[in-house]
Amino acid sequence: MTRMLFVGLLLLVATGAFVALAIAGNLSGGPDYTVAVLDHPIATMNSLAVFSAGLVLALLFALGLATVVNAATHPRHGGRGRHRARRTTAADETAGPETRP
Repeated sequence: MTRMLFVGLLLLVATGAFVALAIAGNLSGGPDYTVAVLDHPIATMNSLAVFSAGLVLALLFALGLATVVNAATHPRHGGRGRHRARRTTAADETAGPETRP
């Protein structure tokens, strides 16, 4: 597992767990919007602060998802060396016997 895949998965899991715990602990709502995770109050927020925090968490989740997709679809090792070796081999095959090493 590459480091970028691990970091992306860590971001996905951490933001998902935080959002799930924050929602589960704050279903009662109320005018003061006290945010608590695992029965520990973190902050008292107004509606603009709650909206902004939601935007930041959504952006972190999207960053983690993009990192996972990028790491899964673009392998880090072996791509350039194999391509260069194939190109050299193809050039050697098209060259005449007098130019081969």
